[in-house]
Amino acid sequence: MDRADKDSLVRTIGWRERIDLIDLNVSGVEAKIDTGATSCALHAFFIRELDLDGEPHVEFTLHPNRNAHHPEVLCRAPMVGERIVRSSNGSEEERPVITTRIRLGGEVHEIELTLTNREAMEYRMLIGRDLLRGRYLVDADASYICGQ
Repeated sequence: MDRADKDSLVRTIGWRERIDLIDLNVSGVEAKIDTGATSCALHAFFIRELDLDGEPHVEFTLHPNRNAHHPEVLCRAPMVGERIVRSSNGSEEERPVITTRIRLGGEVHEIELTLTNREAMEYRMLIGRDLLRGRYLVDADASYICGQ
């Protein structure tokens, strides 16, 4: 498949978009699309690991609205592992990893998502190359191409 054929199969999105986290029952989260990041990350706090029926899970709270501390949403998901992630400032952090379905522009994808405290960051969600590759082109001049 040449480049023109591949480009016709991908959708253009803006550098920030609203997404839904289907399995967490959270809608309208503003996400920053970051081609410099490998994986996707979600702002979470009060993160604790649980054992439910012999299976590892993680329980956490999140603020889905940018620059707002309300509402607080309590979430629980199976934990598929832990990953060491290097942040843009070079520090490394071990983070829990969950798998969840995400809706972006009407398309649903299953993704791996690391949980970390992003309180100091402007966006609660970061979408990295793992989701973008082969599916989306990013227009750095545009926002909310997929709708508000």
